[in-house]
Amino acid sequence: MGRPKTQSEARLDAAWPYAATAGFYDEVLGANEEVRGHWRKLTESLAAMGHDGLTRRWHEGRRLIHDNGITYNIYGATQNTARPWQLDPIPLVMDPDEWKAIEAGITQRAMLFNTILADLYGPQRLLREDLLPRELVLPNPAFLRSCCGILPQGGVHLHMYSADLARSPDGQWWVLADRTQAPSGAGYALENRLVSTRVMPEVFRASHVRRVANFFQAYRNALQRMVPVRRENPRIVVLTPGPYNETYFEHAFLARYLGYTLVEGGDLTVRENRVFLKTLGGLLPVDVIVRRQDDHFCDPLELNSHSMLGVPGLVQAVRSGTVSVANALGSGLAESPAYAAFLPGLCKELLGEDLKMPTVATWWCGQEKPLAYAAEHLEDLVIKPTFPGTGEDPIFGAGLSSGEREQLIAKMRANPGRYVAQEQVALSTVPVWEGRALQPRHLVMRVFAVSTGSSYSVMPGGLSRISASLSNMVVSMQRGGGSKDTWVLGDGPAPEFSLLRPPAHPLEVSRATFDLPSRVADNLFWLGRYTERVEAVVRISRAILGRVFQEGDVTRTAGLNLGLHVLQNLGYLPERTGTGAPERELLEMMYDPASWLASNVHQVRRVAGLLRDRISVDAWLILNQLDQQFSAAAPPEMLQMGAAQDRLDRAIITLSAFAGLVMEGMTRGDGWRFLDIGRRLERALQMAELLRNSLAEDSPADVGVLEAVLEIADSSITYRSRYLTSLQNDLVLDLLLADEANPRSIAFQLARLQEDVDQLPASHTAIRRPTEARLALSLLTGVQLSDVRELLRDGAAGPSAALEALCARLIKELNQLSETLTRAYFSHSPQSRQLSAP
Repeated sequence: MGRPKTQSEARLDAAWPYAATAGFYDEVLGANEEVRGHWRKLTESLAAMGHDGLTRRWHEGRRLIHDNGITYNIYGATQNTARPWQLDPIPLVMDPDEWKAIEAGITQRAMLFNTILADLYGPQRLLREDLLPRELVLPNPAFLRSCCGILPQGGVHLHMYSADLARSPDGQWWVLADRTQAPSGAGYALENRLVSTRVMPEVFRASHVRRVANFFQAYRNALQRMVPVRRENPRIVVLTPGPYNETYFEHAFLARYLGYTLVEGGDLTVRENRVFLKTLGGLLPVDVIVRRQDDHFCDPLELNSHSMLGVPGLVQAVRSGTVSVANALGSGLAESPAYAAFLPGLCKELLGEDLKMPTVATWWCGQEKPLAYAAEHLEDLVIKPTFPGTGEDPIFGAGLSSGEREQLIAKMRANPGRYVAQEQVALSTVPVWEGRALQPRHLVMRVFAVSTGSSYSVMPGGLSRISASLSNMVVSMQRGGGSKDTWVLGDGPAPEFSLLRPPAHPLEVSRATFDLPSRVADNLFWLGRYTERVEAVVRISRAILGRVFQEGDVTRTAGLNLGLHVLQNLGYLPERTGTGAPERELLEMMYDPASWLASNVHQVRRVAGLLRDRISVDAWLILNQLDQQFSAAAPPEMLQMGAAQDRLDRAIITLSAFAGLVMEGMTRGDGWRFLDIGRRLERALQMAELLRNSLAEDSPADVGVLEAVLEIADSSITYRSRYLTSLQNDLVLDLLLADEANPRSIAFQLARLQEDVDQLPASHTAIRRPTEARLALSLLTGVQLSDVRELLRDGAAGPSAALEALCARLIKELNQLSETLTRAYFSHSPQSRQLSAP
């Protein structure tokens, strides 16, 4: 990489061969293939660490991406739409002087678009004086007539603006696209920075890279200024379309980082022209909504009646001035690429300045001369729809045959206003690390600006995206592209910075824990259930595996058969039709990615992903690790048994770590309570199934069965400390059914369930016990009044009908309790919710 001038650069040439690609501007190499000055510190550091050094460091980077669950949802993928975030370890380095010019251009551009939107939704002078064609505004689906006349707080329509930049072969930066609706990528840029500083901390510090935290503080300040009624601690929420959106990870990450509540449309409601957050404790007023979904989906009453993602009545609440939305509703109007053809004139007219950051040459085909030019020079242009959101992809004229060009020209002439032609830019190249070598890829950089009231503040860096291959000029994460951290160099060491509020702003003490949306409570409840469901299966499987290769005595066989019988009755194993080896069936369940066990493990991670803004980082790491343990490929057949035993042992440790974190790390609010209710309810269900399939079976339980039951219930030590080696049915049943001191017994779970349910909001406000409280009390009382000896009396020489009836009643009423809680707190409807897995 470059001609050797120093010893470090000489080593770099030998270890890191890289050459500029003819016809493209290369970000690293300048004239005569020399390393550009602002890249020199990084290239010297890469030469010093070598490929082996970078490999070791990047192993840590990949682990962080995996553990933190940094993903990007791919639309249209048939399987596993959530893909790990693609980050290249070598950052893009920006010269400080060059960045100053970019900052000035982006600041001006954001102010210009904000002024344009204020006019189009206000006096509309631009349309009256023909400064902007009416055909680009009035027919545009993004023009929301219901938002005309609405003046946002402070007159700011664009609270965040972003632009995609590309560099042409002459070194000039050009704007490819403007993002004014709900710009995405700032959260991913921050995650890229967090990973790169962990991978190369000393290089980062020595390079004096400017930090991005100031940008997010400016964003928080901008949102604070939007509050309609000034208050010290306003309620700000981040509105997401949900987990299937392509950038859902970023929504959850930013909500957590900024300290705001992540909500979906169903979590909000409008009452008397005010927006409220629906929580278990009642309705809480919302001051600011940071929307991460398109305009049309925000209000089904006034914008799109077919959408279920929005908040009915939101437009009227905004019109009434009781809530602010960032970016302002209707701001997607400015994303039409056709505006670029008129921006120089609009900038001169509205700001009295020349446009500092030019857009790539653009022709709107709705005018005669631009249409003629586009038809004549089609092979050098990219054809885009005038109005984004139509689902039409850009068409590269160079890739069309002569016949296809003629067809496209005919379509353009038939409906010219629908098309925009833009010059195709030969995107600059930047090295990426691939297969222990540097390969050139094309670059597009997305930069961000946030409102400061009178101007805009630009993030020192941004989201640098790279193409999937050198031959592909389309830079898109949806099409296999990747990303880089962006290092903007400073003049000296970057000052430390924190988003924490300084102590000069005191707040009143609060211990409120009731601002929990029903959707979040539902997810916490099912997170508890799924973790306990997985633990039950893991403990049964471990008991079976431990007996497979024991000496073939009657005790061992009885315990082995018990475990297989329970797994079959729960639906985790198919009914055995022959005399095949039981370990083979168990290994198939362990390693089959489509098995019920794998499905429940993936459900744990899925639900945890929906709670990224609610659970701690440690809790996420633990649950993500559990998913990784069961996602690993099966080892060679000869090693599968030992690997399976190790997998089960590690799963027990992981689940125990999560249970400990829940008990010792979570505040005892409604969120913790619903998680605990889910755990206790599911553990009681699993224990009832175990007792039903062991002690209430057709033949009296022998020593082998009792040993297996105690091991599965993790109660062997407790039993032996009381009764030594004497194994009796009634004593085992008492320990696992009625002993409230045993954290594995049914009675213990039911006692905790009653305590938790009695602390729920409905129990505080109701004069009479609500249904769920009565059910919980009935369950506990039924077990407390049971006589263990009577339950087993008729089981001395046959099945125990009394124990079977008790277990069946417990299972039925526990499921009723689950459905009652769902109706009362989650769905608020009379329909019952069916279990999604056995």
